[in-house]
Amino acid sequence: MTFKAASVGTVSSCEFLEGGVARPARWVPPPGSEVEAEPGDTPTEAARDGITWPLGKADDVAWIAADTSVDRTMNFAVPPVFKAYATLVIPDDRREQAQHDAAIMSVLRAHADDQRWWLGYLDTGADDVVFPAAPRVELYSHWPYVLVLAGPDQAAAWRGWELGSFWWGQLPNLMFPADRRWLVSTLWDDDWTCVGGTGALIDALLAHPTLRARGRKVEPGHDATPPGHTAT
Repeated sequence: MTFKAASVGTVSSCEFLEGGVARPARWVPPPGSEVEAEPGDTPTEAARDGITWPLGKADDVAWIAADTSVDRTMNFAVPPVFKAYATLVIPDDRREQAQHDAAIMSVLRAHADDQRWWLGYLDTGADDVVFPAAPRVELYSHWPYVLVLAGPDQAAAWRGWELGSFWWGQLPNLMFPADRRWLVSTLWDDDWTCVGGTGALIDALLAHPTLRARGRKVEPGHDATPPGHTAT
């Protein structure tokens, strides 16, 4: 993948590193915070909907950072620890996006049992990160995420969308259940989502009537760019 040529919001442009190694995840304070970038006394939870939700830290995504690589392959977004992988192209139309998101959620729910999910909201400076005062966790190429342990209901409903938002739809940019049986990641500049998981999960995503025309299987280590699309 390549990255934006200029800074957008809180994330600076990154230089493409062919064959490079992803940097380890690390905690960073929220924008405007006077707290130093150390994990010591940082907030560990945040309230919403009358419930207190645990906030994530670098350790919670270290398994992703440890086994991803900075290149054009599936392994930029998803570590090579799963049985199968796929990409799902993001629709251009906002109404189709809502159907697309609902279809993804219906399949993920069926393959996660009754457990909590980690939700990661990429802070582009233009998008809703749900908990703006939460500390950020850096992942991939120093991209800051708000990471929270919640569930599928929250993943489907929490994020707002306004004119000027970088992303369409409500889904987090990063999702995985507590047992890490699958991972869904939409990277900053991509107009597709990368998924790793069981063979049954990938087959179910690609068989769904709303998703099958936009999805394809990808082997780990292979270029993740869907046909007709460009890593920009």
